[in-house]
Amino acid sequence: MGDIIDWQLATATGLRLLPRGPETTEDEARRVVRQLRRASERAVVPVQDVTGLEAPFEANRAVVVGRPEWLRSNVTQMAEAISPVAHLLQERRPPAAVAAVGSRATAMQMGAVLAWLSAKVLGQFEAFGTNGRLLLVAPNIVHAERQLDVDPTDFRLWVCLHEETHRVQFGAVPWLSDHFTSEVHTYLAATDDDARSTLARVLAGVRDRVPSSANDEGESGQRPGLLDLVQSPEQRDILDRLTALMSLLEGHADVVMDEVGPIIVPSVAVIRARFNQRRHRASGLDGALRRLLGLDRKMRQYTEGAGFVRGVVDRIGMSGFNAVWSGPENLPALSEIADPAAWIARVHG
Repeated sequence: MGDIIDWQLATATGLRLLPRGPETTEDEARRVVRQLRRASERAVVPVQDVTGLEAPFEANRAVVVGRPEWLRSNVTQMAEAISPVAHLLQERRPPAAVAAVGSRATAMQMGAVLAWLSAKVLGQFEAFGTNGRLLLVAPNIVHAERQLDVDPTDFRLWVCLHEETHRVQFGAVPWLSDHFTSEVHTYLAATDDDARSTLARVLAGVRDRVPSSANDEGESGQRPGLLDLVQSPEQRDILDRLTALMSLLEGHADVVMDEVGPIIVPSVAVIRARFNQRRHRASGLDGALRRLLGLDRKMRQYTEGAGFVRGVVDRIGMSGFNAVWSGPENLPALSEIADPAAWIARVHG
C-alpha cells in the first residue's frame, strides 16, 4: 500500500516551483553564510542570560541553508509527523485508484504551498524527529534586509536572537518536543473518517468563505483559514492548545530578542519598526494566500504571545514565568494568552 502522500512528488513539485533568491556573487554568498554562523554563536550567551535557559550548543547548532534545503527538510518533517498515525489515515482512504490520484494531488498541492513558503521563512527549528536542527534560510534573510534597507550585520544578529530562543526552548525543555509531536499526532488521528465529505467541505468552504470584499470576515472579526474548513470539534480543541503553545513560543522569542537587542544590536529600533511594518503588510495574491492558509493568525501569535510573556514577566519576573516550562500542565490555555493574570493565578496561586 502506497503512502497517503507521494512525498517524492511533493519535493519535486516544490523544487520545480521554487522562487529564485536574491542576486548575490559567490563571494557574497559565502560571506553571508560565515556571518550567520558567527551570529548564531554570538546569540547563545545573551539569550541564555535573559531566559535563564541553557541548551547544549554543539549538539544542535544552527545550520545555514538555502530554499531547496529548507523545502526538503519540511517534506521530511511532515513525513515524520504523519508516520506514527499513517496506518489510521490509510484505513480511512477511498478505493485504491482514487487514493493513488489523491496522494499525488495532495503532494502537488503541498509542494506548491512549500515553494511559496520557502521564500518567506527566515529561520525554523525542526521540531519533529531527532535532528533538532535550527535552520537559518540565508537567501530570505538577505532578501529581507535589502527590502527593509537595514544594516545587514545588525539584522542577521537580530534574527539569530529570535531563532536561538527557539533552539533553547526545545533544547532546554526535554518534554516540549514530545508534547508538541503528540498533540499533532492526536490532531491527525482525529481526521474525519469520510475523506469524500471532507473534500466536499473544503471545496464548499473555500467557495463560501474566501472574502469577497475587505469587510467580509468571520464572527470573530478574523477571516477563516483553510484549516477551519475541515476540522472536527475535537480537532478545534487540539488546535486551540497548539495555537496557545505557538503563541507562547513565538512571543517568548520576540520578547527575548527585544530584551537583548538594544544591548548588542545598535540599529535595533529601526529594524524592529520596519520589520513590524513588513509583517503586517501583505496585499493582493500574497495577502489572499496568507488568509486562506491561516498565516495571518501566525502574525497575531507574535503580538499576542509577546503580550502574554510581558504581562507575566512584569508581574512575577522571568524566574516566575519559567514555571511555564515545568510541564505541559503549566502551559497557558488559549484564553490565558490574553489574560496573563489568570495564568499566574492558576500556576502560582
